[in-house]
Amino acid sequence: MKRRDLLKAAITLPLLPLLMRGGAALAHGTGTLATTLRSRLRPGQPGWPTTTEWEQLKRQVGGRLLKLEPPFAPCGASPSDHACAQALKQLDNPFAMGDNPALTQTSGWAGAWISQPSAYAVAAESTADVVAAVDFARRHHLRLVVKGGGHSYQGTSDAPDSLLVWTRHMNQVSLHEAFVPQGCTGHVAPLPAVSVEAGAIWIDAYDAVTTRGGRYVQGGGCTTVGVAGLVQSGGFGSFSKRWGTAASNLLEAEVVTADGQVRIANARTNPELFWGLKGGGGGSLGVVTRLTLRTFELPEFFGGVNITVKADSDAAYRALIAEAVDFYQRALFNPHWGEQMKFYGGDTFEVSMMFQGLTRQQAEQTWAPFLEWVQARKDCRVTRPLQVLAAPARRLWDAEFLRKYLPGVIVSDTRPGAPRHHFLWAGDHDQAGWFIHGYQSAWLPATLLQPGRQARLVDALFNAAQHRGLSLHFNKGLAGAPADALARARDTATNPQVLDAFALAISAAGGDPAYPGMAGAKPDPAMARRTAAAIDRTMDALRAVAPGAGSYVSESDYFLRDWQRGFWGENYLRLAKAKRTYDPDGLFFVHHGVGSEGWSEDGFTRIASR
Repeated sequence: MKRRDLLKAAITLPLLPLLMRGGAALAHGTGTLATTLRSRLRPGQPGWPTTTEWEQLKRQVGGRLLKLEPPFAPCGASPSDHACAQALKQLDNPFAMGDNPALTQTSGWAGAWISQPSAYAVAAESTADVVAAVDFARRHHLRLVVKGGGHSYQGTSDAPDSLLVWTRHMNQVSLHEAFVPQGCTGHVAPLPAVSVEAGAIWIDAYDAVTTRGGRYVQGGGCTTVGVAGLVQSGGFGSFSKRWGTAASNLLEAEVVTADGQVRIANARTNPELFWGLKGGGGGSLGVVTRLTLRTFELPEFFGGVNITVKADSDAAYRALIAEAVDFYQRALFNPHWGEQMKFYGGDTFEVSMMFQGLTRQQAEQTWAPFLEWVQARKDCRVTRPLQVLAAPARRLWDAEFLRKYLPGVIVSDTRPGAPRHHFLWAGDHDQAGWFIHGYQSAWLPATLLQPGRQARLVDALFNAAQHRGLSLHFNKGLAGAPADALARARDTATNPQVLDAFALAISAAGGDPAYPGMAGAKPDPAMARRTAAAIDRTMDALRAVAPGAGSYVSESDYFLRDWQRGFWGENYLRLAKAKRTYDPDGLFFVHHGVGSEGWSEDGFTRIASR
């Protein structure tokens, strides 16, 4: 048994009696015991659906059943032919990758998983298609996978020998002036909102809500990430310090649960399912087919700040880090500011931050004291000058505006017929198809910013920067957010540590795409191990001042041992109860998802309870 499997078993066994209870969960209050599924089927095994049965499913979903093949199979036979060239060309365009049901946006993780297509996919265009796929998987004991945007670093939208529910074509977005969730009339006030189908990506939502609608919806930073997956994982964007998580602004969801029923989930209808969908992790409780999120008034401006500074000695670097930490606490620890400060190379400090509700002049005035401090030092050098940009908030995701005034910051989907509003931030382009070597995160409590404790944080950041380096994502910690945003976030399944964290620290690295069969793919396992070890040392330095720090489920270590506590803290037992209620037989499985400790690493074999 591998070391991580042994560790997983050691952590899991004490929880199994609570989470499985001998398989005696009641099926949705019917008073009947759920049938305990012991294993799922693979192609070629007795009981795998016959050709006739697959054809029946195909007819039921209007012909939208696809038999998937490895996308780079042509490269094995003839690396120079046209089919191989076309397959490789997709990797330059994350939109094209998302439009291929056999691809994921990440090609794998060293020692963990590698992208491999499902056996079949239902290219769902309606909730009825999703119901048909769920029913088929349940009846035939199949491994079921759900993919919208396909961005999961943990490989949760990917599994060989499975049936994929692919929601990409369910991408409608509609605005509401006064939305009231079903069954809530007279109990909640109508709110401006947006309804988004499961396959929509965030650029679709931003185009409808902000560019055309003149309002704001809290979503993610990367434009090609799926709306449904981000909301179910919690979901942070550049301005979450002002408007909270994406999950905290969910008003209602339509969900297909494991019994094939279409359920509405909101604060009064299926409230525990609703709560679990708000940060409990995608793919664990059901297939979300539609979400409705509240929208907000736009500020006048959105903007960004960039600067890079290098120190000439260890002493100068410590002083630079100390000034950066104190400056953040004095001037930036408020709802106006989000995004990142980076510490790396043993001598480099980099700022890449966003702001809302300030003019360019106000932002420049805010940063003036820090710039003056740097310029007064003879042992610190500005290697990238301070740049402050601001634009009308309505133009932040306006593709035509950006192409005209800031063409270098975006990468457009240039395929014939592609929507004109589809673009990717240039800074995210290098993650297209990347192969992860290591990725860890930790929430840092705001108490570390107190004057008497800053020195310990500075030491930790200095030590961390000697290894792989890290980024502090201030928008992914909600300390300093307004009271209403905190109240909404408190009523989600996300680890409560987020409420008291001033930032999420992330250390991560990866290499070039390494899909199976891909021409020219040469993953370097030894280098990946060295990089992962450096990330370990980086994060160990931070955890020395934040013991017990939790992790954000979407940006975390694949090999995290105490993942139940790390991802959800005290909320995990409540999530496990919701899992037993809505998926008592464990149809929905993802790596380190709710209830996954009851299954083998690949999700095909149930682990017997003790």
